[in-house]
Amino acid sequence: MAFDSFTDFVAMGGYGFYVWLSFFLSFVVLAGVALETLLAKRQLAKKSKQLQQRQERLARRKASRAEVGDGNESKT
Repeated sequence: MAFDSFTDFVAMGGYGFYVWLSFFLSFVVLAGVALETLLAKRQLAKKSKQLQQRQERLARRKASRAEVGDGNESKT
């Protein structure tokens, strides 16, 4: 469909409001999905890092208790 002017293009043959509203709503939904994905990715990365740090602390604690346990057994 060819348009004679920019105004005709915006008007879209009388359906401009619906056409541009649908474009706008589609953009808003896609932007919302992208934003939610970004926030979820950041949250998962943060939780993953916290879990990894917790596992490292537990492993260090277990290793230090094993060393203390070895020392006590040799003294008795």
